[in-house]
Amino acid sequence: MRIVQILKVLAFGDAIGNHVIALQRAFRENRIKTKIYAEVIDARLPEGTAEDYGLYEEMDEDVILYHLSTGTELNRKVTEHKCKIIINYHNITPPEYFAGYNRQGEINCITGLEDAAYLSDKAACCIADSRYNKEDLIHMGYRCDITVVPILIAYDDYKKMPDQKIMEQYKDEWTNIVFVGRIVPNKAQHDVINAFHHYKKYYNSKSRLILVGTYGGMEKYQAQLEEYTKKMGVEDVIYPGHIRFDEILAFYQCADLFLCQSEHEGFGVPLIEAMIFGVPVVAYDSSAVGETLGGAGILLDKKDPLETAAVMNRVITDETLRRKLIENGYERLKDFDNQATVRKFIDYIRMNQNNCHIQD
Repeated sequence: MRIVQILKVLAFGDAIGNHVIALQRAFRENRIKTKIYAEVIDARLPEGTAEDYGLYEEMDEDVILYHLSTGTELNRKVTEHKCKIIINYHNITPPEYFAGYNRQGEINCITGLEDAAYLSDKAACCIADSRYNKEDLIHMGYRCDITVVPILIAYDDYKKMPDQKIMEQYKDEWTNIVFVGRIVPNKAQHDVINAFHHYKKYYNSKSRLILVGTYGGMEKYQAQLEEYTKKMGVEDVIYPGHIRFDEILAFYQCADLFLCQSEHEGFGVPLIEAMIFGVPVVAYDSSAVGETLGGAGILLDKKDPLETAAVMNRVITDETLRRKLIENGYERLKDFDNQATVRKFIDYIRMNQNNCHIQD
């Protein structure tokens, strides 16, 4: 058996890219032949990490592990191969979140969902990052075997040295509220700002909000956020933009609270990152957010900025509650142990190498 991972874009430092590369390393450590093929390969990745998809020559022993996360011609092109195809589904953002902001992003999501439905009877079996993603596949008509295995987390990366300039600037007597995620409407940074506004106004004037994430392709939404903060009179909202990984690590190190108001997450790696750094989480209970937290944070069933601000203040000031949330986070991380996760991947692929089939 040779496991061939295929995806549209192998990016440097993003969750799916890290997952694919970690799988490659794990397969090799378990003496399984493997390769990665992508149509776009980030130039920052070490040479030889992956090959251009156009160079892929199918072999009889191949099992394709196809990473599905967006709309691309590759979604249908991959079905031309004769070998077994296992889909690793990372979810596709509902296109309405891109409407009016990024037409190409909206189209990619529309075609991605159409492609995902098209693949429903083409996949031998599927691996979903979360139960939420599994239900998404079932809703789209998948009747093949679907197992849930979480995304691999590059834990060693978080042990690297954080940027010292940011540490010196923000590790002070102020309270740092942090959210990490691409600036995009489904992440609902506008609701994070609203909750922060009420927290700062009624509980803690010496607080700042740091919204870590790139806004590339979402300049219109970014401009709306900036206008929103001005209109509300909210000060101390910081947009670091597209920054280096060591700078992201520094902001986690400086964080007193991770506030998530996202409305759509297929998994939510930053939630895991907050746990790694011992940052308590307050989050809106949507999509896969509660599933990923697994009881390790405080979930809110509605977006009431006053209520959210009160909960934020309680978590920050109640040392017993704060310590309990951090301990719960460390305990939850055990469920995402990489060795156990890799074992699930390998066992599932081996088990289904020959007997994956479409159910009636």
